[in-house]
Amino acid sequence: MHSNIAQISPNSDAAFKLSVKHIGKRFRMDASTEIDAVSNVSFDVKEGEICALLGPSGCGKSTVLRMIAGLDRPTSGAMYLDGRPIDGPDKSRGMVFQRYTSFDWMTVQQNVEYGMRINGIPKEQRRDRADQFLKLVKLSKFKNAYPRQLSGGMQQRVAIARTLANGPSILLMDEPFGALDAETKWQMQELMIGIVESSRVTVLIVTHDLEEAIFLADHIIFMSRHPGTVKENMFTRFKLGRRFANHEEMMEASGFHEMEKKLMHLMRDETRSAFDDPTSSD
Repeated sequence: MHSNIAQISPNSDAAFKLSVKHIGKRFRMDASTEIDAVSNVSFDVKEGEICALLGPSGCGKSTVLRMIAGLDRPTSGAMYLDGRPIDGPDKSRGMVFQRYTSFDWMTVQQNVEYGMRINGIPKEQRRDRADQFLKLVKLSKFKNAYPRQLSGGMQQRVAIARTLANGPSILLMDEPFGALDAETKWQMQELMIGIVESSRVTVLIVTHDLEEAIFLADHIIFMSRHPGTVKENMFTRFKLGRRFANHEEMMEASGFHEMEKKLMHLMRDETRSAFDDPTSSD
């Protein structure tokens, strides 16, 4: 079953939700050595879009995401969310990590309410919003459970609900399904489509999984190997302005295998370059 989302069209004149302009990040390794993790990275993300940062291991995808989250500062360049400069962490940018980040001593409901409580949201409003987002991630029946009683996929749903309940302008996800088994990962990816369709949130997700990027993303930024920069900026046009509800539908669609093959070639070229470069290291 498809659902219409006209706003993902690359020809839209809609204002950009996120703009990343020529950012770079240099790390000091020791007193005499510095290393460029990413260099001259630029891209834009539109309102309501799911954008994937894809690339080989070590290309700086997570570094870029952390800078957008405000957890790291760029050495050069600038970033803007809703036209305002990004300068440090802010509740307008919600972050979901690969590792599970729930508080073990709190119930699922209390975990989802936590950020709202810190931000001074009244108790009744917190409860209503928590109920809304627990329903969205299909965890209403488990609101009184503790994280240790949940599966990994369910714990990650708690993290997503908690982040969305804070009303972020953009949801940042760092390989959020990377630790899950294949079946659970597919289920979470399909659930994520439903969450985005219902909440209308803009998403930037880091992944190294080609199929995940194609399934979830309207827009894919492919990054080169270290130092990471944007190698390809592409749209999943074969979806014809829609999102697929399940993987089978995507794999049967005309154009899917061509896009998968293109991304596989890009990934293989970057991996081959790393092996051919005698100065390259892990």
